[in-house]
Amino acid sequence: MKQYRLGSAEMISAPGLIKWAINGAHFEKDRANLVNVVVKTWGVPEDAATALLLQQVPYTIEDEAVVFSYGQD
Repeated sequence: MKQYRLGSAEMISAPGLIKWAINGAHFEKDRANLVNVVVKTWGVPEDAATALLLQQVPYTIEDEAVVFSYGQD
């Protein structure tokens, strides 16, 4: 299982952006674009980003980073 750490930057709050994307991912027509935002912003594989946004994996917030694990054990 690989751990991903999505960090914040001066102009981007990772926890805020992920909460926004999770909310938007409930709408199937928007899902692919939101997954792409996570993929392009943090270099996360598409399947891991999809699992995060569909809340198929838990995540935590550590400082200003979103941390989650995805993949085979």
